[in-house]
Amino acid sequence: MSQLSGFRIMWMLVMFDLPVLTKKERKEANTFRTHLQNLGFERCQFSVYMRCCPGKEKIEFYVRKIKDRLPEGGKVDILSFTDRQFENIISFQTSARKKNKKPTQLTLF
Repeated sequence: MSQLSGFRIMWMLVMFDLPVLTKKERKEANTFRTHLQNLGFERCQFSVYMRCCPGKEKIEFYVRKIKDRLPEGGKVDILSFTDRQFENIISFQTSARKKNKKPTQLTLF
């Protein structure tokens, strides 16, 4: 059994810009957001979703799942980084600087 490591545990960040000019496009964008949530992603910002994964193999699995449901005409970027790198993310919220903390709850895979 492999030990949990901050260098093996990975994070996925999915950022997207989807067309929403027509009713059909808005529906497809909302369906894509729901698909991400059903895959276990949490919303960080309106078009930015994140989830923790036990390793690169699981990231590849989710990349395929996302690729299969891409809306027409949109742009989707997926970043992956280690848990150690996640700790170094600096966030600003209403001009207050804060450092990301590890999640307090262990996610079981």
